[in-house]
Amino acid sequence: MNVANLQLEGLLMAIASINNVLVHKGLLTIDEIDEALRRAEASVTGEERLYEDMSPANRDAVCFPIRFLQSANLAQSETGVPSFSQLARTVAQTKMPYNDQL
Repeated sequence: MNVANLQLEGLLMAIASINNVLVHKGLLTIDEIDEALRRAEASVTGEERLYEDMSPANRDAVCFPIRFLQSANLAQSETGVPSFSQLARTVAQTKMPYNDQL
């Protein structure tokens, strides 16, 4: 596996854990984090270059970190977040086709 992929895996799990702490300390709610991540994805997917210059696989790659953090946010508990592989599987299972794929 590419070292950069491993670094991104660690970074995503670190952010997911920080989000979990923010929620359990009462600084943010799950809904607030979810809304921020939804806005981030809308901003990314709203860019013309995403549809004009990228394949669906590349679009998924751009959106994966956001969707991963959304899954981690929604699946969190008092003790933490699920494993990377569980969250990545959830992202893959809930992925919807893009408008130009319908």
